[in-house]
Amino acid sequence: MSLLGPVEIRNLAEKLDIRPTKKLGQNFVIDGGTVRKIVRIAGLRPDDVVIEVGPGLGSLTLALLPEARSVVAVEIDPVLAAQLPLTVAEHAPELADRLTVVLGDAMRILPGDLPQEKPTALVANLPYNVSVPVVLHMLETLPSLRSILIMVQAEVADRLAAAPGSKIYGIPSVKAAWYADVRRAGPVGRTVFWPAPNVDSGLVAMTRREPPSTKATREEVFAVVDAAFAQRRKTLRAALASWAGTAAAAEQALRAAGIDPSERGEQLTVEDFSRIAEHRGQAEHRG
Repeated sequence: MSLLGPVEIRNLAEKLDIRPTKKLGQNFVIDGGTVRKIVRIAGLRPDDVVIEVGPGLGSLTLALLPEARSVVAVEIDPVLAAQLPLTVAEHAPELADRLTVVLGDAMRILPGDLPQEKPTALVANLPYNVSVPVVLHMLETLPSLRSILIMVQAEVADRLAAAPGSKIYGIPSVKAAWYADVRRAGPVGRTVFWPAPNVDSGLVAMTRREPPSTKATREEVFAVVDAAFAQRRKTLRAALASWAGTAAAAEQALRAAGIDPSERGEQLTVEDFSRIAEHRGQAEHRG
C-alpha cells in the first residue's frame, strides 16, 4: 500500500478539476507523516469500524484502511465521493473491500444511512466551519462510537477540551463533556495542508463515557447550557432568567441544585448543569 504524496494529491485534484473551497472547509492533508501520526494516536483496534468525515482525496483514508476492519467515508462532494474507491483500488487494492463511501452531509447522517456494522471510532480531518456541530451530531446519533480523534482548528480544539474555570470554556466544552472525556492530543502545523490555512490546527481525542446521572434529558440540560453561555458575563441568576421565566425562579432552581446564583456558567461542570435542569420543574414560568 502507498500513501498519497503532495505531488500526487495536486495532480489528482487537477485531474478532477477540484479546487479546495472555503465553503466546504476543504484543506487537504498532503503530509504522510501527519496521517500516520493521526492513525497512531487514534489507537484503532483490528475490529474497529471507522467512520471518516470529509475524506477528500483519500490521504487519511489510505492510512486508516490497514488498521481497521472497515472504513465508512462520508463525503458531501459527489466528485470526491466517486473518486475515492478508485484511489483506494489503485494504491491499496488488497484493502479495497474494506471501504464504503456514503455520499451525504455529515450533519444529517443517521444510522440508517450507514452500513449495518455500527461504527466504533470516528477519525477525521473535519472542515473548520462545521467541526463542532458535526462531532456533537455524531456523538448523539451514533452511540456505538467509543472513541474519536479529530483534527480541527487549534482554537476549536482548545474550546472542546477546556476545563471549567477557563475563559475559553463554553458550550462546546460542556456538550462534548456530556458524551465523553475530552483531551488535546497534539498540535498540527499549517504546512501539512493544501492549501495551507491561515490558522493552526490541533488534534482532539475523545473517549465515550456514560452521561451524567440525572433525571433531566439531554435536551433539557443543553437548554440550560445554551442559556447560561448566551450571556456568559452575567451571573447565572440573570443569565437563566429567560430559561426559568424570571430571575427569582432561576435563583430558586440554582439554590435547589446547590449552585450559588452569583456564579457564572464558565465555573460549572456538566454535572452542575444537569442538576440545574432537574430543578426547572419547580421554577417553570407558567405565565
